[in-house]
Amino acid sequence: MSLEIKVNNILQDFDNVSSDDFLKVIDEIMLEFRSTITIEYLKGKIQKITDLTNESEKKKQCKLLLPYFDWYVQGL
Repeated sequence: MSLEIKVNNILQDFDNVSSDDFLKVIDEIMLEFRSTITIEYLKGKIQKITDLTNESEKKKQCKLLLPYFDWYVQGL
C-alpha cells in the first residue's frame, strides 16, 4: 500500500487506527519533510508518544499531529 493511501485512510478513519499504526505512517511522512527542525521535532514527539503506556493518551497525542498528514496530502 502506498504512503499516500495510508495517509488518506488515517485521515478518513482516524478513530479506528491504532496509535502504533499512526506512528509508523508519520515516521514515513517525516522523511518527506525538507526542514531538519521539523524532522527533529517529529522524532521527539514520536518518542514521547511511544513512551506513553495509556492508549487513550497516545491517541490524543497522535491527533495533535494530524496537520502533518494534511500537509503531506497537499504536497508539502
